Amino acid sequence: MITKDQKDNLFLLIKSLTKSEKRQFKLYVGRLDVNTDSKFLNLFNVLDKAKVYDEKAIIKNGIVKKAQLANVKAHLYKQILVSLKLNPSHQNIRSQIREQLDFASILYHKGLYKQSLKILDKAKDLAIQNEEKNLAYEIVELEKIIESQYITRSITGRADELTQQAERLSEANIIASKLSNLSLQLYSIILKSGYVKNEAESNKIKAYFNESLPQYNIKDLGFREKLWLYKAHLWYSFLMQDFLNTYRYASKWVNLFYHYPEMIYLNPVFFLKGNNYLLESIFFLKNKSKFVKALGEFKEAVADKGFNKDDNVNTLVFLYTNFHSINQHFIDGSFEEGLHLIPKIEQELKHYSNRIDEHHKMIFYYKFASLLFGAGQNKECIIYLDRIISNKTLAMREDLLCFARVLNLVAHYEAGLDYHLEALLRSTYKFLIKMNDLHEVQKEMIKFIRGLQDIYPQDIKKAFKTLHDTLITFEDHPYERRAFLYLDIISWLESKIEGKPVAEIIKNKYLAIYA
Repeated sequence: MITKDQKDNLFLLIKSLTKSEKRQFKLYVGRLDVNTDSKFLNLFNVLDKAKVYDEKAIIKNGIVKKAQLANVKAHLYKQILVSLKLNPSHQNIRSQIREQLDFASILYHKGLYKQSLKILDKAKDLAIQNEEKNLAYEIVELEKIIESQYITRSITGRADELTQQAERLSEANIIASKLSNLSLQLYSIILKSGYVKNEAESNKIKAYFNESLPQYNIKDLGFREKLWLYKAHLWYSFLMQDFLNTYRYASKWVNLFYHYPEMIYLNPVFFLKGNNYLLESIFFLKNKSKFVKALGEFKEAVADKGFNKDDNVNTLVFLYTNFHSINQHFIDGSFEEGLHLIPKIEQELKHYSNRIDEHHKMIFYYKFASLLFGAGQNKECIIYLDRIISNKTLAMREDLLCFARVLNLVAHYEAGLDYHLEALLRSTYKFLIKMNDLHEVQKEMIKFIRGLQDIYPQDIKKAFKTLHDTLITFEDHPYERRAFLYLDIISWLESKIEGKPVAEIIKNKYLAIYA
């Protein structure tokens, strides 16, 4: 049996290893002569050379019996993780603090209380200094246990000191936990259903946010608490389509890292995500000069030699750099200029295929399709949209699925593929109604395309004008305007009415605002 898409966990782990990590693993295993011809090492060598995970081939190889395979795989998986843990590139402040905590626990259980407390005190200072307050609280709790059994009389008021420290850390951790819970729930909502669709949803989200936001004094908050606070506000603003406040809190998020530069090294993922949302909010505000400046600063920051990169960070840098390199061409309609990005990104996607989930791959395809549509290459646009629509196992944002289908209808019309339209209309209607996500803009679009076949050629421009007059009323509607974030239908209609390319229409609009 060949595992579909090579999704076997052990196989993916081995394929993620660098040459130096593989070399270290073999050295780590080889430190004991008994391991040199072991089943798990032989399995490692077979999987390392394999291009796909093929269970039958492994068993046929004779290195392990079918009944033993599961246990040998589990043992190999654990040994690789232990080896990676020992690798200096995977050791950070958190692992250093945890190591000291482990050492202190060992000394405590041996009855060496003073030595244990000395290590804990240094580890606690390191944890507080680096905003690792959960670890700091864990350390204080162990200090309290030790002090309760062995009172160090040389330090007066030690019990009071530890109690106060525990209370302060506990309060900070409770606020951080409430803010992180709120942020995660809001993020979950936007992933599942996108922006608020009506007043009832808006009121529900507003009430949930206000009820869940804990009481705080901004002066008392450290880096970690402020980070979660800004994240919660950012997701709330995104959900409400309040892009000015999204920009405001994304800016606070990024500036927080520049205020605590050591945190960029310790928390590179949060730094990257903050920049991603900053760029996304500027994109929605359609300010290209500010966008290009922010994108340039982001690229400069991640290219710095001191920027901490691992496999996960490299993947995020790839995602965000390329998402926004495409987005800049949507702001001012420079679609043709952005087309060269498609083959380049597609090639690089192969390298990251095991690290990027299906959802993000489909976002790339939607962006490729939108670039091609804007450049007038409708048949090529349809190819990428079909990859999204035909993906039956995909769980992704409903908004994106909806507008992939609507753009597919428009692209078929533009490409002159009329013989597909009736079937497409039926399947699109069925899909959208099932999702309970049929909005006024989509209804009007589908109604219009369905009626095109009954309109005489000389009346088509008039029909475009009628639809334009209908849709323009939704452009600033608090809940309907979200349709135009995914697909600039208004500009497309204006291009049909004026007989100009859609890219020219978007560019002229941009110049009228920012020239």
